[in-house]
Amino acid sequence: MPSTLIITGIIVVLALSFDFINGFHDTATAVATTISTRALRPKTAILLCAFFNFIGAFMGTAVAKTVGDDIINHKYLPQWCLVGVLASCIIWNIITWYFAIPSSSSHTLIGSLIGAGIAFNGSIDKIQWGNVFNHVVVWLILGPAIGFILGYIIMLILNWTFRKCKIGIVNKIFLKMEILGTAFMALNHGANDAQKSMGIITMALLSGGVISTFDVPTWVIAACALSMALGTSIGGKKIIKTMGNKMTKLNPVGGFASQIGAAVSILGATIFDAPVSTTQVMTTTIMGVGASKNIKSVKWGVARGIIWAWVLTIPVSAVISGILITIVKFII
Repeated sequence: MPSTLIITGIIVVLALSFDFINGFHDTATAVATTISTRALRPKTAILLCAFFNFIGAFMGTAVAKTVGDDIINHKYLPQWCLVGVLASCIIWNIITWYFAIPSSSSHTLIGSLIGAGIAFNGSIDKIQWGNVFNHVVVWLILGPAIGFILGYIIMLILNWTFRKCKIGIVNKIFLKMEILGTAFMALNHGANDAQKSMGIITMALLSGGVISTFDVPTWVIAACALSMALGTSIGGKKIIKTMGNKMTKLNPVGGFASQIGAAVSILGATIFDAPVSTTQVMTTTIMGVGASKNIKSVKWGVARGIIWAWVLTIPVSAVISGILITIVKFII
């Protein structure tokens, strides 16, 4: 029906806008350490990140299914509700970008889906809480924890391995290694984060009867990959500054350790179909690297503010989404 096609089109546009903002918002995830250590110029680092974000988006669709089918079934959330979900995500992402808070676009989306599902159905029964716990809550804790531990251990190993080498030589080596670390991090960021918008678009297509099974169309993958890459190419300078400079001072070795530790943690989450927060993982990995040198070298005051953003993201997003859905229900 024409109305279904119109709503589907609106959802696709909003989902790609969310993906664009996600790439814009999360540029810091891959490039903050590279820029802060001056391994690459900002423009070069961001373009490198955008390219590998694009490639990473084609690496799978299991996370898309988690987002689009395993939190709440499309039967219990009509198409128009997805407009409210995406509007809620965009509102929260803009707020956190404005205040330079590296919050989670992933958990914004999950929170918004939960809020919309509860508001539309008038109960909590339609939410698949087991999947929320296994794929979201567990990895909300596990992803950042693994990142912190890996950052700490990798940094200790690198410091011990190169302990007898001259600092100048080591820095030159790892300024080059950071480029590889940036590419690896951006690849895994794209593999996990781009799938979230794929999940929402596919959910909308399924809900509208455009497709009959939850299989992500190739055009959806390509559109989300391009949208995220374009957003990444612009970059979020405020958040780059927060992650790259304000939490702890990083040298090239530390920058490389942060990138590899975070990328491995995100890769693990993707393997387990979990829409992990790449921003959270990178943030805690940087903390782990800083703590390996000296626990006092981490600016825990800044970290505390970021953690509060993590804690608030899901409930605040759920409330915003729930309010939007309730208003529309009342009008119609």
